[in-house]
Formats: sequence, structure tokens, C-alpha cells
Amino acid sequence: MTTGTTATADEAPLFGPESQFRAFFDDPRWALAMIRATVLEAAHPQIGAALADNSTFVAHPWRRLRNTFLSMRRMFDADPAVREREAARLNRLHARMSGSDSRGRAYDAMDRAARAWVVATLYESAVTMCRLSGQPLDQDTMEHMYAEYRAFLAALDGDAGELPEDLNDFWRYFDRVVENELENTEAARIILYRLFDHLPAPALLDGAPTLWAAGRAVAGPLLGAITVASLPEPYRRQAGLPEMPGAPTLMQGAYLAAGLARFLPAGWINAETIIETLSLSPDSDDPRARTVTALRARVKRASALLRLLTPLSGGPDTDPAPSTGTEEGRRSANEFFHEVLDQTGDGHLDWPDLAAMARELATRLDLDEPEETRLYDAFAAWWRELQAALDTDGDGRVSADEYAAAVPSLAGPALIRVAEVLFDATDKDGSGTIDADEYRTLFRTAFHRDLATTNDTFGRSPFVGDFLSFMSGRRTNTPYDPLLADA
Repeated sequence: MTTGTTATADEAPLFGPESQFRAFFDDPRWALAMIRATVLEAAHPQIGAALADNSTFVAHPWRRLRNTFLSMRRMFDADPAVREREAARLNRLHARMSGSDSRGRAYDAMDRAARAWVVATLYESAVTMCRLSGQPLDQDTMEHMYAEYRAFLAALDGDAGELPEDLNDFWRYFDRVVENELENTEAARIILYRLFDHLPAPALLDGAPTLWAAGRAVAGPLLGAITVASLPEPYRRQAGLPEMPGAPTLMQGAYLAAGLARFLPAGWINAETIIETLSLSPDSDDPRARTVTALRARVKRASALLRLLTPLSGGPDTDPAPSTGTEEGRRSANEFFHEVLDQTGDGHLDWPDLAAMARELATRLDLDEPEETRLYDAFAAWWRELQAALDTDGDGRVSADEYAAAVPSLAGPALIRVAEVLFDATDKDGSGTIDADEYRTLFRTAFHRDLATTNDTFGRSPFVGDFLSFMSGRRTNTPYDPLLADA
């Protein structure tokens, strides 16, 4: 039986609430499967290089998770216009990612074979998670779901030709890529051995570093072991991935335990709500904020108790020391560099960091192509200004030491252009001013935070000044923290 990209009248639709894949969105097993799929993606040389150079998954993994989840929701929306708009946004994003890896091999995020492999890992990991949790899919369900994934690829590439049409041929294709093309890439190693060990706390738990560090010390190695044990054996062997004793049993138990959630009443687990709650900050106007604030207070008390019982010292996970800034609420230059500027977490500032800022702003504000291009152009101009002023050794990037030594004012003409693009995106009616509702909508929708505003209007200059005060004054607790600083 072959699979097409459209459903017959007797089949469930390929997109929308009744699609097979969309049913996994609120399934706890999908969290394990997504980690597994991400490792398999990162093991592909082209994808791994693109991730290592451009992705924010190391410094901002929770933000990356949220964006990926929302993108998948849109790509499987019942409305074709929503799917087309998201596909166009993803294609614009990927078109800006190209370069070469550490061995000089070129990569391009628009490479059709690489994009097909991303879709293949999602499908294969979904099938595998069901098998590992004792609920294997029957042949008809697997074939229908495969048609959904091919339709997903067709929405991105115009056709699904890079994936075999027949499901039996797909399994041969998958095995061939695993055995002949995957590598132990830097990106795969980061996910398995660095990300789990150094995963930053989500906003919800950011005020309790001791408790988070203690939990991560236990959960991190377990997640790593579970993920490695679930990977295809040929890749584990080729990459030399160690497997701790008992890991297969642990992996099986984790999937079986997560699969028990299917017995919960419908609607008890909502992945989108969980992700949004994790990203809430106490001063948000979200109705859940009061509950979050109370929970954070309890977490801090638990963290203090845990610190007394099992003190942690000398590492980055201890409670933060008082700010060394000269004014309350100001970051040091080093803090600002690592928390805001170094978006990719590689210890340097270069174009991918500023591109990540532009990408995050464009995604949160759901900008159309002309506004998105203006935003990227403004950030590109800002990068040229920073490079000219701060790159003292001429290596094409700015180190934390170069930045701290100069401590420049970042409020140059290009950064003003960035703020002006934001203003124009907020001024929906083109009146030249932003009313209180538009201003609150901007920060509630894009930054998940509300401002205590009056009914006054806001002109271009005050708006630009507020953005510049964050980017050049390095103030904490501004509305922009949840966008550019939170993990």
C-alpha cells in the first residue's frame, strides 16, 4: 500500500484536531520521543552543523521548546492558511542558515534531503515511542500517520519526494541513513552530555537555583541514559556511545510509565499550558501568575532547606551573589553579555547571536515578510557596528573580554532602527502612536508580561528609548527580559 499526502473520505484528515500526529501533542511520551528525534537530527552532519552555529537550544532550551511546539501546532492546524503562513515563515528562517562545519563541509538549512531527515526522525520516533511503551501502532495507523508526515514535508518543500512514498521503502531509507550518513557530531554530543548536565532552569524555577541544581543532578544523567538506550543500535555502535548497565530496562520503564497517562481523563494534560506556565514570571498579568508566585515562594523555601541539608558551593548553581553593578537592578557587563547577547551560548558574540534575537522577535510578533526583512536588516547593521567597534583581534567575533573591556554604549543608529521596526509592528493602525491597548498587547503577546500603564498614548521616541535603555543600560526586570534573557 502506498501513501499519498491527502486523505480519502473514509480516513481521518491529515491535519487538524483529528490527525494522528496531533494526538501526540499532549502525550507525555512525546517529550522523550522529541529528545530522541532531536539527537538523530543533530547526528546528521548538515543539520548538526546548522544547529551548532545558529541554534539557541544550549542557552535558551525552554524558549526553543516553546517555539518548536507552537510551530508544530501551526503546521498541523486545520486551516490551510495557518499552515501556509507557518511554512513560509520556517522557509524564510531556514534560508538564512548556511555555512560550513569544522571540517569545511558546506551546510544549508534549505537542503531538501536534510529537511526530509528531520521529518523522518519525528515519524520514526513517534512509532518507536509507542512500541517502547507497550502500545505499538497497527499497520493502517502507521501508514496514515506516515501520510501526515509526508504532507508536512510537502507543505515545506512543495512536494514530499525526498521521502519514499511506500512505508516499507521508508524503513529501508531510514536504516540506510542511520548506518551510512549519521555521525557523532558536536551538536549531538552537546545534547547528550552538556545540555542535560547544564540545563538552565525555566522561568518558573529560576529563583531556586539550589533546588533546580539538585533535581537536575539526578534527572540529567537519567535522561541521557534513557535517550542513548533508545537510539538505533547501529548509530550507538558507530558513535561509540556508552550505555550504562540497566539503561535498557530504565528506558523501557520510563516509556511505560509515561504511557500510563493515557488512562487519565481527556484534557488533564495540556502541553501548551505546561510550557506557557513554565515560562511565566511572577510579575506577569496572566491569571496563573498568582499561583506561580505562590509556588515560587514555596520552591524558594524548599531550596533554602535543601541548601542547609546538602550545601552546594563554588559552582554556577549556587544562589546568585548580589549584583556588582553600581545601581540596583543593573547587570554587570559580563552578565549582560552571557544572558542577553550570547544567544547561542558558545561564549562569543557573532552574527548568529543577533540573528537569533531577530528570529525570536519576528516569531513572537508574528511578523510578515516585509517587516521581518526590515528587522533582520536592522540587526545585521547593528552587528556590523559592534564588530567594527569591539572585534579588536579581527577574528570575526566578539569575546566576553573584548566586550567587557570596551563596555560600549550600544545605542547606535542601527539599534535605533531595530527599535523603530518594533514600534511599527506594534502600531497596528499606523497612527504614529501606540495606545495603551496596543502597548499592553505587545508585551502580553510577545513577551508574556504586562506593564502598569495608563490610558496615555506612547510616541515613537519614548518607545525607542525604553528599548535602548534595556540594550545599552543593561537593566534587569524590564519587559524585554522574558524575550531575550530568559532560558
